[in-house]
Amino acid sequence: MKCEWVKENILLHLYNELEDDARYELEQHLARCAECALELKAARKLHSTLSQFPVQEPSPNLLAASRLKLQEALETTRPGGFWRRLTFDPESWLREIRFAPALAAAIFIVGFAGGIGTTYQLLRNQRPIGPAPAPAEASIAGIRSVRQEPGTDKVNIKYDTVSTQETQGSINDQRIQQLLLFAARNNYNSGVRMDSVDLLTQTPSDTNVREALIYALRYDSNPGVRLKALEGLASYVKQDVRVRNVLLEALMNDSNPGVRTQALHLLEPVRADSSVRAVLQHLSENDQSQYIRTQARNVLAQMPEID
Repeated sequence: MKCEWVKENILLHLYNELEDDARYELEQHLARCAECALELKAARKLHSTLSQFPVQEPSPNLLAASRLKLQEALETTRPGGFWRRLTFDPESWLREIRFAPALAAAIFIVGFAGGIGTTYQLLRNQRPIGPAPAPAEASIAGIRSVRQEPGTDKVNIKYDTVSTQETQGSINDQRIQQLLLFAARNNYNSGVRMDSVDLLTQTPSDTNVREALIYALRYDSNPGVRLKALEGLASYVKQDVRVRNVLLEALMNDSNPGVRTQALHLLEPVRADSSVRAVLQHLSENDQSQYIRTQARNVLAQMPEID
C-alpha cells in the first residue's frame, strides 16, 4: 500500500467511512510508516480543534435555495446509464445483481418497505374523510397547482406527497398559508411560484409571508416572480429596514432591467436615507444602464443638499 493512497484516505479513516478491509490495510500501514502516522496525528489534532467550535445551522433561505436548485437540476438531468439498462436491458443488470449480494439485499429491503407503505396507504384511505390537516413541510414532494376561486378568498392547492393530494380553504387558513409559503420557496414550476407569491402579496403583514417575499426577490430565478414579490413589499419600504435593504440589493444586482427599475421607483419614499443616497450616487456615476444612471441622477437632483 502506497503512502499517497494512505494520506488521501486518512480523513475517511478518521470519520469511520472506510470499508473494513481498507481500514485494516491502512492501520497495518500506519503501524510501520512513521510519516503516515504523523499525518494521522495532525489530522486528529485538526479534527479536535474544529470540534470545539459551535456547529452553524443552515438558514431556512439556504435550505430552500438548495432544495429549489436540486429540483431544477433533477428536472433537467437525463437518466443515467443504470436506469437506461434497467429499462431496456434487464438481463444485464440482473446478471450484475447475481454477483452483488449487497445490492440484491438492498433491492429486497426497498421492495419490502414499499409493500408496507402500500398497505399503510390502503388502510389510511379507509378512514373517514375529514378536513385535511396541515401537512409537515418535510412530507411535501412538491406543489402541483395553486388556484384562487374568482370573487372569493378560497384557495385550491394540489400538492404531492407519495401521491397527489388536494386541499382548499380560506387564504388565511394555516394549512393554506403553509402550502403557499412552501410553494413560493421550493417549487421547481415557476408558474406555481408566481401564483403562490401573487396570493401571498394579499397578506404581506404576516412576518412569515414577508420573509417569503424577501426570499423570492433575492433568490427566485424567474423575473416575473421577483416583480410580484416587489409588489407585495412595496407598502413596507418605509417601516421595515429589511425590505429597504432587499430593494437596494435588487437595484444593485438584479439581472432584469424591469426589476431594477421597479425597485428604484419603490425606493423614492426613502430616498433621503443615507444608504439609499449612497447607492443612488454610485448608480448615477457607474451603472452600465443609461436609463438607471439617468433615473438615479433625477432622484438625487430632487433631494436637498446635505451640509
